[in-house]
Amino acid sequence: MEVYSQSKAQAAGIDDIFVQDNQSFSAFEGTIRGLHFQRPPHAQAKLVRCVRGSIMDYAVDIRRGSPTYGQHVSARLTAEGGEQLFVPVGFAHAFVTLEADVEVAYKVTDVYAPDCDGGIVWNDPTIAIDWPLPASGAVLSDKDRVLPTLAEFDSPFAYDGRPLEPLPAL
Repeated sequence: MEVYSQSKAQAAGIDDIFVQDNQSFSAFEGTIRGLHFQRPPHAQAKLVRCVRGSIMDYAVDIRRGSPTYGQHVSARLTAEGGEQLFVPVGFAHAFVTLEADVEVAYKVTDVYAPDCDGGIVWNDPTIAIDWPLPASGAVLSDKDRVLPTLAEFDSPFAYDGRPLEPLPAL
């Protein structure tokens, strides 16, 4: 299958240039990765797809001054369906695995910079994501357990006038 086409991305309004490809593996159903972002000067847009299994993917608007600050959009991504979703700069990104042994691949528009790494805690009551978790609950990294809430976060991202919209599929 064709997994990326610059001309199709541009036709969907995505003119970002991707500089790095990443892949993650999650062994357990209910694994949550996020809500993550990178601060400027290494802020990243992402093009996400699930290459094995299935996930629910989330993008949270963290652009200060945005009328939809703290609101989120979501979409189900499956390896079988081949869906890909674009998460712009100024949005925190997360996903939860809907089954065991899931692999997620994503393109990013800037390199990983640990000093620019940031996040919001996954269960922030202001954001109120209704995570589809198994009875055993969420599986989290130590890093994701201790992230700040949205109220504790001072966003470096400014609202650019573009409304929160469903994530475009490619």
